[in-house]
Amino acid sequence: MLNIHNLSVSFQGEYLFEEVTFRLGEGDRVGLVGKNGAGKSTMLRIISREQEYDTGQIATDKDIQIGFLKQDIDFVEGRTVLEESYQAFELIKTLEKRLEEINTQLAERTDYESEFYHDLMVELNEVQQQYEIHGGYNYQGETERILMGLGFNREDFNRITDTFSGGWRMRIELAKLLLQNNDVLLLDEPTNHLDIESIIWLEGFLRNYAGAVVIVSHDRMFLDNVTNRTIEISLGKIYDYPKPYSEYLVLRKEMREQQMAAQKNQQKEIEQTEKLIEKFRAKASKATMAQSLIKKLNRMDVIEVDEDDNSVMTLNFPVSVVPGKVVIEADGVKKSYGEKKVLDGIDLLVERDSKTAFVGQNGQGKSTLAKIIVDEITHEGTLKLGHNVQIGYFAQNQADHLDGSKTVLDTMIDAANEKNRSKVRDILGSFLFRGDEVEKYVRVLSGGERNRLALAKLMLQPFNVLVMDEPTNHLDIKSKNVLKEALKRFEGTLLIVSHDRDFLQGLTNTVYEFRNHKIKEYLGDIDYYLEKRAVENLRDLEKKDPKAKVKAETTVTKDSYKDQKKIKSLSNQLSNIESEVNKLERQMKTMDEELAADYEKTSSNPDFFDKYQAKKKKVEQLMEKWETISIELESYS
Repeated sequence: MLNIHNLSVSFQGEYLFEEVTFRLGEGDRVGLVGKNGAGKSTMLRIISREQEYDTGQIATDKDIQIGFLKQDIDFVEGRTVLEESYQAFELIKTLEKRLEEINTQLAERTDYESEFYHDLMVELNEVQQQYEIHGGYNYQGETERILMGLGFNREDFNRITDTFSGGWRMRIELAKLLLQNNDVLLLDEPTNHLDIESIIWLEGFLRNYAGAVVIVSHDRMFLDNVTNRTIEISLGKIYDYPKPYSEYLVLRKEMREQQMAAQKNQQKEIEQTEKLIEKFRAKASKATMAQSLIKKLNRMDVIEVDEDDNSVMTLNFPVSVVPGKVVIEADGVKKSYGEKKVLDGIDLLVERDSKTAFVGQNGQGKSTLAKIIVDEITHEGTLKLGHNVQIGYFAQNQADHLDGSKTVLDTMIDAANEKNRSKVRDILGSFLFRGDEVEKYVRVLSGGERNRLALAKLMLQPFNVLVMDEPTNHLDIKSKNVLKEALKRFEGTLLIVSHDRDFLQGLTNTVYEFRNHKIKEYLGDIDYYLEKRAVENLRDLEKKDPKAKVKAETTVTKDSYKDQKKIKSLSNQLSNIESEVNKLERQMKTMDEELAADYEKTSSNPDFFDKYQAKKKKVEQLMEKWETISIELESYS
């Protein structure tokens, strides 16, 4: 499908990667991983033909279609969510427009016997056939299915995209890509703006995707659940294994250990051979033997151990002063944006040293409440901070507020005060900005490097309460682990907005779920929250039976176990149907291409349209079955 051979790319005189070779085939779901700045996004831009490379070759199948989800997107203003999503169907929309033009002309003309009228009727028939072949009668339903899977409600479909946040616009762009039936999907941080439920839906979609998928992500659980192959870019080389990320880490560690053992044994052999050479050189009778040993050494392939980039940032969050027992108290907090209600009657009590997670779908008010707590936006109701509370705030778009025209060093110096200005270089060093790297302009930094710089700036202010809104966006997996461990050690109060399950596991002791303008408290970590949500869904099914309700609240009963098995069975059926539909649609796409390449020859085959219609009917039957199963599955939520 796509071959990359001896690809090299340099930046400012240094290679990002050198003579890299790998192949992408159908069914490959690749996790492209590596440290921030290693060249992951650059690789995606090169594969998508958006960026040139220095040397090497990229060979692809003829007419291959590549879809690329970038971090920066531009929308045409004034379109609704549906109108923007329909941009995925360029050919269908062109045919739709032509059908409208033909029908308008036919309605206005009365010369029914004329040659022009006859030609219009012939063209109408041809355009209708093409419209049907390319899915013109199905695309609207498929669009709604994908949008709802990504978290949109039906009432959102006719809203103007201008009214949505950047995260929701990214979801629309992702929906467009998923609707296009591309041969290769390139996804740069697709989960950054998704809530947990949408991530789980996307995992299911990608697992059944028939083409090739390359994913840059720092969500370890997402990579493990979706990918079947890992390519790591490290120190200009790639390491390619047919395993998900966690299994790849184990394999790579084992390989390095084997290499080190083999290298150690070889080194012993070399030392012994060199001793023999020195010994034999002194004797004329052994000179021939010495020359033979020298040739043996020269022929020996020296075993090298793969280099491993283990540099990580050093991070500790010191507490400024000890605050009072209650650090945040909210009573009846409300917030609306125009007619759109976001929060309604929020009561919240946060005590000193607690670690709290805000979770829920995007748009439910998590970031809004965080901004209210740090006094960034106005609100109704009362919110009070406790005695001696000093808040440190890391906003979701914190990195976007950095000035691209400044250097890394200037950014920090300008944010420092007289007391900590002398510590700026030390702080930057602990965040991996060392030597000449501090002279880099912010505009050339990768997303992860900008996030690291934003975290470094946070260290210049005193705080005992830390409010963080999606701090892991763009951070590489090693940096995320360092941040997580630092937050575990943090002796102050933590409030964190995140959708990253792996990052939240074991980090917080309280979870607040945001839903329908309200919040609900769960006294446990993210795993406890997800477990309780599942129990509540089952309880809702049994509201009419008080005894069953008591059972559901205590433990997993036989009835609930049967329900769980049923849910799993229905989910598997959906996945199988989606896989079969994808397969049939790819076969129909091939037939479309055959028809477009030689219409007369293909259309003269009497079996061609019969086979096409049979596949089309099968897809319709499968979609009807999909809807039936989906409705049944929704009854369990």
